Amino acid sequence: MRNLTSRPLALVLIAASLTVAGCARNRTKGELPYVARDVGTLYDTAKDRLDKHQYKLAAALFDEVERQHPYSIWARRAQLMSAFSYYLDQDYTKSIQSAQGFIAVHPGSPDAAYAYYLVSLDYYQQIADVTRDQKITQQALDSLNELIRRYPDSRYAQDARLKVDLVKDHLAGKEMEIGRYYEKRGQWLAAALRFRRVVDGYQSTTHVPEALMRLTETYLELGVPDQAKQAAAVLGANYPGTWWYQRAYKLIEEHPVKPGPEQSKTLNSGAEIVTRGEAGTIGNMGQPGTATETAPNAASPAAVRPVDRTTASGTAGGAASDD
Repeated sequence: MRNLTSRPLALVLIAASLTVAGCARNRTKGELPYVARDVGTLYDTAKDRLDKHQYKLAAALFDEVERQHPYSIWARRAQLMSAFSYYLDQDYTKSIQSAQGFIAVHPGSPDAAYAYYLVSLDYYQQIADVTRDQKITQQALDSLNELIRRYPDSRYAQDARLKVDLVKDHLAGKEMEIGRYYEKRGQWLAAALRFRRVVDGYQSTTHVPEALMRLTETYLELGVPDQAKQAAAVLGANYPGTWWYQRAYKLIEEHPVKPGPEQSKTLNSGAEIVTRGEAGTIGNMGQPGTATETAPNAASPAAVRPVDRTTASGTAGGAASDD
């Protein structure tokens, strides 16, 4: 009887061991195993993987810190480091989620400015060329402006201001792309509205000289020569030595004025170009440059790593303060 009862027990133990071994072998590569260790060691392990450029694993380990120790100072720091790791891994959606989660839970943290900065970088890195939809570009601009508004004196605001100029130039390029499309098809009013939008809303971009020249073209085609002359005058006052002004001046001299009802047309947003001063200037703009219609250059990931305020002992002098 003893042999009959012990034999089934042995078979059960063997089957259980085979099941465990099978699970270990079937674990997908890169899957994070169960980690049961002290929080300092776990956090340091995540940092080590980050330094070794194992960004996906580092993000998973930082998430594990937050999961296992949700109310510790480590959890707050790990959430931000997780967002940074996802950013380096180019998983911008998860990076945005982690950073926004940090902002929602710790709005008064000294690291909140960096979280806003990281969100703006996530959008910025996804900007596509002007032939595609620019929703992400607008989100990048909105997030950059939000960072500047909330933290104008932060270490990240200066870089944000530079990126705002690049993003605006990109959005202006999209308007120019659409305006040229309408102009090629003889849809002069639709084209003029797009070029006007560049002149009115993106005065500091490199696209303004071309926009003013094309406004001259479209106004002449619409039969409103006074507005065409005004556009050319604004162009001459701001960019007198450019090819765009030479082209506009030539158009004014050579283009015949169309008689008839066309002269009475007005644009939906008003026929006048926004001007300032007797010279017809449109603001304090820099020297004109070549219009660029590609996505802005990506920021170097190494330049945006957050300042680490937590040490292995969790008591560093730079540790993040409680909200």
